[in-house]
Amino acid sequence: MEQRPLGKSDLTISAITLGCATLGREIDEDTSRQVLDHALDRGITFLDSAEAYGGGNARLARIQNHGIDDTREASHEMSSSECTLGRWMKARGCRTEITLCTKVSSGASPKNIRRALAASLERLRTDWVDVYKLHSPDPKVPIQETLAALNEEVDAGRIRALGGSNFSGDQMREALEVSRSRGYARFEITQPPYNLALREDEADLFPLCREERIAVATYSPLGAGFFAGKYTSAQSVPPSRTRFDIVPDFKNIYFKDRNFRLMERLRRKAEEMGVPMVRLGVAWAASNPEVTSVIIGAKEKVHIDNALAAIELHLSPEQRAEIATLADE
Repeated sequence: MEQRPLGKSDLTISAITLGCATLGREIDEDTSRQVLDHALDRGITFLDSAEAYGGGNARLARIQNHGIDDTREASHEMSSSECTLGRWMKARGCRTEITLCTKVSSGASPKNIRRALAASLERLRTDWVDVYKLHSPDPKVPIQETLAALNEEVDAGRIRALGGSNFSGDQMREALEVSRSRGYARFEITQPPYNLALREDEADLFPLCREERIAVATYSPLGAGFFAGKYTSAQSVPPSRTRFDIVPDFKNIYFKDRNFRLMERLRRKAEEMGVPMVRLGVAWAASNPEVTSVIIGAKEKVHIDNALAAIELHLSPEQRAEIATLADE
C-alpha cells in the first residue's frame, strides 16, 4: 500500500484509511479484530477514530434526537471505537506499526481538550496519538485558544500532528494564520466529506490544501453506504446495523430525489465499465489528485478488499470527468 506524506510532518499515511466508527457500533469485538487485522495485513496503516464513535454514543444520540431507545448497536460501550482499538493494539502489539488518529468531538476549549485527550489516550492504551483532530469547528471557542492548548500537547509529546475535520476553506485559513502568527503547530491534515453528491470542497478547500501542503483524507466516498445501491427511494428501510439504521440523521443528507437519480446513473456507468458500483464510487473519490487518502468503513474483510481493488482501477482524468458529469444530468 502506497504511503503518502502527512502535510509537512515527518509522518506518512496510507492511500486508504480505515475509518473505525463501526467498531462496537455496527460490528462486535471479534469481527472488529478480524477487520483490523485484515486491514493492517493488507498495508492499511492509517486508522481513524474519535471519542464520539461508539455503540453507546450512537444509542444516546438516537434517544436524544429521535426519542428512540432500542438495541441496534453491536455494543452499548461508550467510545467503543477507541476502546476496541486499544484492546486490539495491545493484543497484537502493533502500536508502532500504525499511524493512529483520533478526534475531540465534545468541544474545543483548552480545558476540554486536555480532558478529552487524556481520556482518549487511556482508552487507546497509548501514551501518544500520531494525529489529533478537532471533529468539527467550535464556534464557541476562539481558534487561538484551541490551538494554544493543542500546541501544548504537541510540545508534551502526546500529539505528533494536528488536524481538523469538517473545516471549510475559510476556517482552515484562519487556523493556519493563527498558527503562523503565534508559532503554534499547524494543521497538517483535514478531513472533509467527499463523494459524487458532496463536492463543494473542490472549489476552495482542496486548492488551499495543495498550496499549503496539507494532507486531505476524505470520508464517505460511498455516502455512508448510499452509493452501494441498497436504497431506491426515501421510503427505503435501511437494513439492520447499516449506517442509516444506526444513525438515522444521515438520511437528511443523502435521501433526496437528486441523489437517487445520481445513484442510478452511477449504477449504469458501473455496468457499462464492468465494475461493481461500490468500487467505482470509491475509485472516483480516490483518483482526485488533491486527495491524499480515502477513509473507508468496513464491517467485514471483503469491504477492505473492495476498497483496495478500487484504488487499483486508476481512473484517468477523462474517466473522472465523465463520471463527475453524472451529477449534472
